[in-house]
Amino acid sequence: MKRIVFSITLLVGVVLSLSAQELKDVSIENIWKDYSFYSRTVNGLRSMNDGLNYTSLVRTKEGNNLVKYSYADANKIDVVIDNSKLTFDEKVIKIDDYEFSADESKILIASNTESIYRHSSKSDYYIYENNSQKLEKLTQGEKQMYATFSPKANKVAYVKANNIYFKDLTSNTEIQITKDGKKGSVINGASDWVYEEELVLVKAFEWSPDGSKIAFYKFDESEVKEWSMKYYDNLYPTEERFKYPKAGEANSKVEIYIYDITTQKLEKANIEGEYEYVIRINWTNDSKGIAIQTMNRHQSNLKMHLVDVSSNTDKIIFEELHDKYVEVPTTIFLTSKNQFIITSEKDGYNHMYLYDISGKLLNQITKGNWEVTDIYGVEEKSGTVYYQSTELSAISRTVYSIKLNCSSKKKLSTKSGFNEAEFSASYKYFINTNSTAKSPHYVSVNDNKGKELRMLLDNKTTVEKLKTFNLSKKEFSTININGQELNTWSIKPKDFDETKKYPLFMFVYGGDGNQTVKDEWDSFNNFWFEHLASKGYMVVSVDNRGTEGNGAEFRKTIYKQLGKYETEDQIEVAKYYAGLPYIDGSRIGIFGWSFGGYLSTSCLLKGADVFKTAIAVAPVTNWRYYDNIYTERYMQTPQENEKGYDENSPINHVEKLKGNYLLIHGMADDNVHYQNTAEMVNALIKANKQFTQFSYPNKNHGIYGGNTRLHLYNLMTDYLLNNL
Repeated sequence: MKRIVFSITLLVGVVLSLSAQELKDVSIENIWKDYSFYSRTVNGLRSMNDGLNYTSLVRTKEGNNLVKYSYADANKIDVVIDNSKLTFDEKVIKIDDYEFSADESKILIASNTESIYRHSSKSDYYIYENNSQKLEKLTQGEKQMYATFSPKANKVAYVKANNIYFKDLTSNTEIQITKDGKKGSVINGASDWVYEEELVLVKAFEWSPDGSKIAFYKFDESEVKEWSMKYYDNLYPTEERFKYPKAGEANSKVEIYIYDITTQKLEKANIEGEYEYVIRINWTNDSKGIAIQTMNRHQSNLKMHLVDVSSNTDKIIFEELHDKYVEVPTTIFLTSKNQFIITSEKDGYNHMYLYDISGKLLNQITKGNWEVTDIYGVEEKSGTVYYQSTELSAISRTVYSIKLNCSSKKKLSTKSGFNEAEFSASYKYFINTNSTAKSPHYVSVNDNKGKELRMLLDNKTTVEKLKTFNLSKKEFSTININGQELNTWSIKPKDFDETKKYPLFMFVYGGDGNQTVKDEWDSFNNFWFEHLASKGYMVVSVDNRGTEGNGAEFRKTIYKQLGKYETEDQIEVAKYYAGLPYIDGSRIGIFGWSFGGYLSTSCLLKGADVFKTAIAVAPVTNWRYYDNIYTERYMQTPQENEKGYDENSPINHVEKLKGNYLLIHGMADDNVHYQNTAEMVNALIKANKQFTQFSYPNKNHGIYGGNTRLHLYNLMTDYLLNNL
């Protein structure tokens, strides 16, 4: 098997005056108590309309100040809002988030924000008048979701108690658009659980560009089965119930409604044909039409419907079919022309395509054996698109610009590793956030040709702190497994000696839409692996088939066999390393979380003669227990693919267990339900298999809060030291 190696030294400017004895090994407390390796970034960044200035939130003892800066020199121009002086009813209102109105005369402020699920939240919203510095509460009663100014800044739409409202700021009147919203039954203007988690749809309404109408989603989830979780926080446990559609089960019925602000007429948008999912809605620039993207249940047929608002007639202007599944595209409608950009994998890689509003393909904007991973926007006057891609390497991200006609492509990133950009309204400047595996986030202002104008943030404190630790090298490489070149990294033990034998510890995620092998900063897991290296372990991670960054064929190989090829690749990786002279093949362990926990479990069972130990955190153990949008995208339904579900669910392979198994789960996990662990425990007991299991009461999929992560990582470390 071919192995190509290039190394990245994690030691940043090692101070030669320090001897190896004076350098510290990384401790769990350094990572999860002191947060020694935390890397700061710029928070709450917004471009001003002039494209010359921007605002961001600056943390103080009193809260977050809203501060205005110049792009050209990054100098502070003004404190727009001093949080210590922002009061309502004689109480300081802390700023969690904010949004300017289109004319920048007003600011919507979110305060007392309360997380709901992964992306969703609700807040108390306030409206701040810039000139008068007057602060008013948006509405009374319970917290609101997704408050958004109308384009003319005279109204604010929001969701409260599953209904959608708007407030007329001129007359100070509140209009309730819908009245049928009810928990567990109907949701207006916000998404249900599975749309939020799998389609990343949270705010489910859009103002028309002229501010005359609001288009919104209506979810009827009355037929969706309910899931419940207990919280052990009182004399009698409390229970949370919500609708969660598992594989093969009924979804919410989704419709799009259009509300006319002037006439108060509410009309259901006419969407021709059958569909299961409405994945996106976009208004056309003239406010006369709304583009509605739908998918079938298998997610193999994407359609874009253009609904004429005046006649409520539907025309399909874009369609994509795939024999496996179609990825949810990124779509941008141009404001000055009746055109749109949409991403597609039709040539095997995710690229940008330009269409006119009739559905005519005008141009494939980007081409090549690499992926477009983000679109930052279009400067329409020059016809320039700004985007991020994997063109240089699947393990890095680079910012580029290109003309809509596919000419004049320019690389704007000047640094290697991971680059992310936020452009000014004029596209004259962008703020670039860069990091690598060896260097924390470096934030700079650049011009639109890529030239760095000013450093904003360099995390110098973290960089200096790194010099005091005894860190290993992180080596990136590729290895040939099952006929595929797979990206990998490795961290060798301290004072590595090729004549000695070392235990191997593998870190895995392995699911679609993710990579563990990336040249970017990781403040947490990476330093746990450094801690393990200081204890004599070699740590590696490999991106198996099914992960992102290498094209559609590489990622979609797993279709209808979710977990099969991923597990096979990881087992072969372990065998490869076991064949190296410095690895003790009898001491190979693997760790993963979520999909990674599923894979670590599968590897321990299906690779029982290869792996000695596995740690699984919050794993799926039976694909029938997971949500339908994710699972059916890759597996179809259990009714259609019973064999695929059975053969690739760890719960059906417990009799193969030979090694040490640590199973960990949060008992309030809304995503991968605790049911997965409970049923796995039952199956292991029935098979008379010994294992170790640990539960975290009241903790969700992330298992965090207070000392939780410190406890968790000490638990896993102790288990490894005793069992690998």
